[in-house]
Amino acid sequence: MAALQRTMPAPEIKRAESPLLQANEAGDFSGYASLFGVVDSGGDMVMAGAFARSLVKRGAQGVKMLWQHQAAEPIGMWSSIVEDARGLKVEGRLDLSVARAREALSLMRKGAIDGLSIGFRTRRATTEKSSGVRRLHEIDLWEISIVTFPMLPQARIGAVKQSRSGAARLEALGAKLSRLRAQRAALEFSNALRRLSGSF
Repeated sequence: MAALQRTMPAPEIKRAESPLLQANEAGDFSGYASLFGVVDSGGDMVMAGAFARSLVKRGAQGVKMLWQHQAAEPIGMWSSIVEDARGLKVEGRLDLSVARAREALSLMRKGAIDGLSIGFRTRRATTEKSSGVRRLHEIDLWEISIVTFPMLPQARIGAVKQSRSGAARLEALGAKLSRLRAQRAALEFSNALRRLSGSF
């Protein structure tokens, strides 16, 4: 039995487990910012249609393209954000007059970064009591960031060479660090939204 959640949502971020397509020299690129029906490492599953109302409300131009979820570092514009059978497909162009965008393009073309992550508020979700999986049925999308890969996969590989207790401690520390980074980014995103709201 799923429990319906309708509380006032807090800002969240979520990284897609799908790489960007290679960017061209002009800074054009595409990829998936979210995948439908896939349980992520945080125990969430984004459902098909979750972005529909938000996209009607804002459109691609109303969703910010940021660097690493930093509200003070917009690096381009989204030209297309659509839901398809796989997930949230995006197309955009980096603004190469911005230094950070030029750095991002260089890293993308070298394969050093290839991740996308969404900044959003959950509007409607259900949680399965048996599995604990949270199904996100409606998402208010604010921004999509270009991000680096997290270091946790490397930490797990390294833990294989440790004792069982050492491996467990290393994995627990890695998970805690990942949660702290996500919480910090969400807090910075929330503060930026409050400052933006106060300016109107």
